[in-house]
Amino acid sequence: MAAYIQRLHHISLHVSNADKFASELVSKFKFNLVAARLQDKSRQFAFKKGAAVFVVNERSRSPTESFSPHIEDFQAGKLNQESPVRCLYDASSHYPVDTVTNVCFEVENVERSFKTLRQLGCNFLVPPTTLRDDRGAVTYSVLKSIVGNVCHTLIDKSGYEGSFLPGFKAVGEANKDEEQEEDPACPVTHFDHITYACPQKFTHSVMEWYERLFGFKRFFITSNEDVEEGFVLNQEGIGLRLTAMEYWKCSEAGLILPSAGQSGTDCKFVIAESLPEQGRNQVDTFLQQHRGAGIQHIGLYSTDIVSTAHTLSQAGVSFFSPPPAYYTEVGKQQEIVAAGHSPELLSRHGILLDTDLQETQSSAGQEPRYLLQVFTKPLFAEDTFFLELIERRGASGFGEGNIRALWRSVQSYMEKEEHEAQNTATKTLQSVHS
Repeated sequence: MAAYIQRLHHISLHVSNADKFASELVSKFKFNLVAARLQDKSRQFAFKKGAAVFVVNERSRSPTESFSPHIEDFQAGKLNQESPVRCLYDASSHYPVDTVTNVCFEVENVERSFKTLRQLGCNFLVPPTTLRDDRGAVTYSVLKSIVGNVCHTLIDKSGYEGSFLPGFKAVGEANKDEEQEEDPACPVTHFDHITYACPQKFTHSVMEWYERLFGFKRFFITSNEDVEEGFVLNQEGIGLRLTAMEYWKCSEAGLILPSAGQSGTDCKFVIAESLPEQGRNQVDTFLQQHRGAGIQHIGLYSTDIVSTAHTLSQAGVSFFSPPPAYYTEVGKQQEIVAAGHSPELLSRHGILLDTDLQETQSSAGQEPRYLLQVFTKPLFAEDTFFLELIERRGASGFGEGNIRALWRSVQSYMEKEEHEAQNTATKTLQSVHS
């Protein structure tokens, strides 16, 4: 591998209306604003919940205006302060829709990573750049990934003692120990996984790129998953391929994230692609409305998903609900009750439960291992990015038993949205001609 990653630092979004999205992160999703950077031509806000950090960047509103950095704007590895349009720790060329565009990793040595990755052909949008304030110095660089508009900021903050990053002003009670303070009503602790939506037959290229450069290894979603094909669901009108990867835990590059006292927690990456000749589906919808591959959803880990879903729902978050029959099926009812949950309570919040049968069977006499998950409706105007809440009770997969239920609920929602859009367009044409 070329870059030695220590941990995931933050995930960046670029939106056209930062005030609106920031307000929803705080009021609906209970994130805390911890830092901000306000310039004439760029505004950035950092929000935190446990160890999960989102940086919201306000993107250019004009198609002719670009925030894309140029190498000549950087002098001897130091930021040229005459270029205030730039988003710090990112590369923000204009994108036509709101999008999640950057996954920032802490690394041991930015300069060394830059030299090695560039020799391997990586496209760097920002060379090694150092920023300082009275709390120390941070060095970073930004490279373009192989997936759509996704970039990766590599950052070394080992010489920095501030609450967030140089260039940002701390807001409120931002402190390094905040991630240890759990909100009992909404106990989100960290990022569980990141899912890419990619074109067909692109998965192997993505896997090879991340393995070669960052030491990722294959994570098998199911015990009988085909090494080449991944987890394939090709029945009942569903055509989906999922392939997951994770950090090689035995390597020097192992990712370490706070996990509410649990060991071995990391942030996995999942690649989703549709299968050919299956008709239009939500992966294809993402690729069309997002104008290409990108981050489709992010899983937020919660230590109490029922409480978290209830709190977010009361605050105005809309969740996908599986078909009602999901909770009335005899097998699923027994599975939910055996795990110690109420089908009625889970149904109230649209929470799905999936038991890891292999792990449970191999651990005779122990409590069943399972996970709980629920998915929000799209957060942007387009049917692209959404969030997932997930709680793991010993299960390490992604709820393969729930994929059918989720697929149908999302598909039904998108078909309804498309139908309503067509009706609106028809009425508009009729009014014009009348």
